[in-house]
Amino acid sequence: MEDSLFRALADPTRRKILELLSEKDRTAGEIAERFPIAFASVSHHLGVLKAAGLVATERQGQFIRYRLNTTVFQEVVRYFMKSFPGGNDA
Repeated sequence: MEDSLFRALADPTRRKILELLSEKDRTAGEIAERFPIAFASVSHHLGVLKAAGLVATERQGQFIRYRLNTTVFQEVVRYFMKSFPGGNDA
């Protein structure tokens, strides 16, 4: 797994953005409405998520719609399952 993926997942704001996108695809404006931070900050978080491959974009007129990239999530789950076989062996 790439470090950028884990850095992206380490931030609570980015995890919340991923939760929102798990409900439905959204524009940057729709996402920004849910946070008490500047639009530029939300845009930065979306860029980090996109660079890590966790979200994909689609232009719809003047808007960019963000959606989860479920393929990457499947890879993350496979990584953890291989890294920690057996579950709770503690």
